[in-house]
Formats: sequence, C-alpha cells, structure tokens
Amino acid sequence: MNTDIPNNPSDHPSYQLAFEDVNFLAKDDLRPLRLQLELLKPEWYLREAKVRSTVVVFGSARLLPLAEAEAHLTELLAQVGEQPADAGQQFALTEARKRVEYAPYYEEARKFGALVSQRFQQEHRRDFVVVTGGGPGIMEAANRGAHDVDARSAGFNIKLPREQAPNRYISAELCFRFQYFALRKMHFLMRAKALLAFPGGYGTLDELFDVLTLIQTGKIPRIPVVLVGKAFWRRAVDFLFLVEEGVISPADMAIFSVVDTAEEAVRVLEQFYEGRPPS
Repeated sequence: MNTDIPNNPSDHPSYQLAFEDVNFLAKDDLRPLRLQLELLKPEWYLREAKVRSTVVVFGSARLLPLAEAEAHLTELLAQVGEQPADAGQQFALTEARKRVEYAPYYEEARKFGALVSQRFQQEHRRDFVVVTGGGPGIMEAANRGAHDVDARSAGFNIKLPREQAPNRYISAELCFRFQYFALRKMHFLMRAKALLAFPGGYGTLDELFDVLTLIQTGKIPRIPVVLVGKAFWRRAVDFLFLVEEGVISPADMAIFSVVDTAEEAVRVLEQFYEGRPPS
C-alpha cells in the first residue's frame, strides 16, 4: 500500500480557471479565441471613449523632428568627418542626412494631427480621432499633434521581435498592443473615415496597398486616401506605369490624392465630406 501523502491536486495547472491559465490560452488550439479577444478588447475601449470615427495616419517610424535630426547629423559628423572611409559609416552619414531632409514630414504630420482634431473632434462627439501604429516617427508626430490641442488619439502597437514602445502622446485609454497584424489592420479600418500615408517603408506600403485594394474591390466603402509628399510618392510608386501596363485602370488613380501639406490634406477631407463630420 502506498502510504505517501499525495500532492494537492489543486496545485496542478489543470485546476486553474481556464481564463486565468495563461499557458493554456497561449496554446495553438486557442488561437481562434485569442483572435476574438484581440477583436473585442480594443472595440470595447473605443466605445467607452465614445470614438465614433477615426482618421488613420501611416508613415515611417524612422523620421525625426528637425532639431533631433540635425543634432544627430552634427554628432555623427564630429565622429566620422565629411568623408568616412568605412562603408558602414558612409551609410550612417547618408541616412542621417536623409533624416534632416525628411524632417519636414514629421512637422506636417504633427500639424495634420492638430488641424484634423480641432476641425472635427468635440468632447460629446469624437470624430476623426487620429489613429496611428503607436510607435515613433510619423506615428508619434500625428499623435503629438492631437495632444497639442488636447484631443484624444489612439495608437495600435504590434508585438515585434524588436519591441516597439508606444509613443508618449497617445491617449492612455486608447493605447493598444496587438499580436496579430490581421486584427490590427481590421481595427485600423473599422471606424476609419480617411487615411493618410506619409513617406515610409515596407509597413507603410503594406498598409496603404491593403486599403487601396479593399476600396478598389468594393470590400470597404470609399474613403479619402491621401498620400503626403509628391516627390516621394512619385518615385516610390509609379502609378502611371501601372496604368500604362494595363495592370490597374485609369479610374483606379481616382482612389487616392497626392498632396504636400497638412492643410491640403485637411481640404481633401473637407471636400469629400462637404465640411461635415461623417455620420
């Protein structure tokens, strides 16, 4: 006869309440539930904050305010000189000079965040709430613009191998963190009444073309899509070439507008909605 006193069964993970068992919730079999939770949690908080509609701002995480970009370039020049011999240093110097060149886009994104929040957002009716990917660069600038005028703004961060902290200008109750890109993209568009794309890389292009495709195929209603930075977008994507090659239609060029300033972007939105917040 076994006379050993058995372990307390309640100590085993199987005894934990299912919703308290983090290891269980992380298993592959529970992915559908995690997807549903990631859909529901931001939706609940957005409703609580009375967010009726949003304007989504995409753009590079690498862009800096002008003062920071210039300070970084000055520091780098002091370290390596005008003509560094090392290829890595040469690339870093070229990149730093580009940061200075592209700094005005940070300022335009900040200005847009302020203008659109002042124009449409009110305490009892939160329309055109600025939503970004929650990180630095253009995302920070747009959230910062809303913060400048005491308006709400949201940030949809994503869990990445190199973890990205949310910028400090996001409204605390509207700062979210996603595991799945698909659910994050869905939330970007669930309340979106406009989208702005500033210069950016793979992430910006991915998000932009996702929206263009959804509008082109009628999967979402038509909303204003505004590309900011004519010089950048002219080189980044040759849309006319796509028309000439017959892979998109001339009518597809009307899905988006291209501007250079925050004021022009706001005018596109006002013309589309005839000066009224979207219903």
